[in-house]
Amino acid sequence: MQELRIHGRGGQGAVLAGEILVSALVQDGKSGASFPMFGFERRGAPVTAFVRLDDSPIRERSQIYHPNCLIVMDPVQIAWPQTFAGLKSNATLILNNPDPPSDPPHPNIVKAGIIDATQIALQEIGKAALNTAMLGAFAATTGLVRIEAVLSALDMYFQGRALEQNKRCIERGYAEVKVAEW
Repeated sequence: MQELRIHGRGGQGAVLAGEILVSALVQDGKSGASFPMFGFERRGAPVTAFVRLDDSPIRERSQIYHPNCLIVMDPVQIAWPQTFAGLKSNATLILNNPDPPSDPPHPNIVKAGIIDATQIALQEIGKAALNTAMLGAFAATTGLVRIEAVLSALDMYFQGRALEQNKRCIERGYAEVKVAEW
């Protein structure tokens, strides 16, 4: 079983990213479970979403204490120790940051997908709702879900112009991610 934690701030779409990812996993014939943890429910407050994925049904609904992968939407959060709490060895990081780090931000990270998701979202949507660009970067970096499944899953969450804008964000996230391995 793969366990992911998504760290972001209210308004960046961390919770919706988890839901879209699970929908895409189901389309790929896998099992997934997603659920959020909120502090204060307001724009800008820290938000954590949890995603589990496996080939078998998932029954566990607890928080994820030992993730294999982190998706960090707010680059400030890589300076917070709780972001990396319990991170398993050989972990993957998907990070919203304009510049790839020269060294891993944590010793357990062996692979990172770095994407300027904020810039993509601003260009495509006009606001910093960067979740879909991050999902494109996740698909490209990990190979755990097909980009076609992520694009298809969007139909359940968006329509019209918003659907097209978010599809472009996914495609750009997939194409523009910079993958570093240590």
